[in-house]
Amino acid sequence: MPEALGAPPAPQAIRTPQRSQVQPPPHAVSRLRTERLARSSRPFLARGGIKGLRCPGCRLVPSHCLCGLGLLQSTHAGVCLLMADIEPLKPSNTGWLVADVVADTFAFGWGRTETDPALLALLADPQWQPYVVFPGEFVRPERVVHTVDTVDVASHAEDGGLPSKRPLFILLDATWAEARKMFRKSPYLDALPVLSLQPAHLSRYQLRRSRRDDHFCTSEVAALCLELAGDLPAAHTLEAYLDVYTHHYLQAKQQLPADRQGDAHVRLRVASLPRVAK
Repeated sequence: MPEALGAPPAPQAIRTPQRSQVQPPPHAVSRLRTERLARSSRPFLARGGIKGLRCPGCRLVPSHCLCGLGLLQSTHAGVCLLMADIEPLKPSNTGWLVADVVADTFAFGWGRTETDPALLALLADPQWQPYVVFPGEFVRPERVVHTVDTVDVASHAEDGGLPSKRPLFILLDATWAEARKMFRKSPYLDALPVLSLQPAHLSRYQLRRSRRDDHFCTSEVAALCLELAGDLPAAHTLEAYLDVYTHHYLQAKQQLPADRQGDAHVRLRVASLPRVAK
């Protein structure tokens, strides 16, 4: 049964959620960041980014903190972030936003010679059907797919069929040059199907420069994948959350206040409203 967005409240009825003073439990990307910092011999300094003290829960300065929005959702699909060495340390990394929204988000650091046994166990877990998300033009045609199985697990079981595997989207969270290297030099990915996305719009990501408009940031790719899997509420929330995070990040960088009643925040609050079935 398709889901429909419930009628949004009148503008005056939309309220800004109260920000929690208690930090939520660290998610997979936060834990990976902590592990990476523990191995560092010197502090990581983000070039051209926000200066000064940052909130450990959202990586923004305290005056622009986004903690306490309560965006975490259960989804049919899962996301596995395979992250280049310093990606977890970058405040502009949007894999963090994915973990804020998608409950089943996993994060692993990529290594050329060593592979985390937990990653291999996840890829072998029978509940998941992994897909490597990568442009099909660089892959053998027989590996490339453009759709995923969206059969509802519970209803399929009631019909007497075997439960459908849940899609697990493997995102190579890195620069384009790093991602191509990771794809070529990760033999444990070689037997997996490659999901080649065909977005109908250009990237709106503003926190890092790219030479190509068809290169999407990690949270944009995750939103496209969730939409393919039928997880529309999470996809829409993640899209709106990127706009809010971008606004707060850029305002903090310019030492300007964030507009918590602006269009970006309103879209996020509407996107994260409870849905009702038709």
